[in-house]
Amino acid sequence: MSYQHIDQQGNIIDLPLGKVLCIGQNYHDHIAEMNSKTAPEALFFIKPNTAVVDINQPFPIPEQLGAVHNETELAVLIKAPVSKVAPDQVLGAVWGYGLALDLTLRDQQKKLKELGRPWEIAKGFDGACPVSGFIPTEQLGDVQQLQFSLKVNGELRQQGDTCMMIRSVTQIISELSQFFTLLPGDLVLTGTPAGVGPLYSGDQLELTLANKLHIKTSVR
Repeated sequence: MSYQHIDQQGNIIDLPLGKVLCIGQNYHDHIAEMNSKTAPEALFFIKPNTAVVDINQPFPIPEQLGAVHNETELAVLIKAPVSKVAPDQVLGAVWGYGLALDLTLRDQQKKLKELGRPWEIAKGFDGACPVSGFIPTEQLGDVQQLQFSLKVNGELRQQGDTCMMIRSVTQIISELSQFFTLLPGDLVLTGTPAGVGPLYSGDQLELTLANKLHIKTSVR
């Protein structure tokens, strides 16, 4: 079944599926847990639209390629073109917000990093971006005051608050727009807090966003 953007009630949103633009290293606690080196410039990468699947349905992971880690993130759905804009020009182009898993082939990523090579295959493989339904902007309030979480098999694994972002949502989209034109239907993933770890077939997942989204799904 092909992916289609939906709202939190499951109604179809009349926007095409576009690319997925992501930022890494946007929470200090995740940077620390990964022993990562940071730089003043943002770490951006892209997932193709073939990575996007509906998180409400059980989704497969390519365990044959090594460890597959969860990275729970606030996802932003773009509704209007954005190019070379200032942060205060961003919010009018946002349809709404949801949750996404930035699934990562950690063994593959580590190997490619050690070789000094790009690691797109670790982030952009088929099914690497399970996405929830979206909450319209006007129903959510301050996007920089949102709590979200992931439980795996009943145990809390990730708990984040967008107030802890290094770069805010508007800063991320503004900076992205200096390099890439964002189009209606594109998604922006805003970084993950600490708590990444491996997923396995059969895992039961529970995700929440600001008491507005409550998702139960599984890895198959």
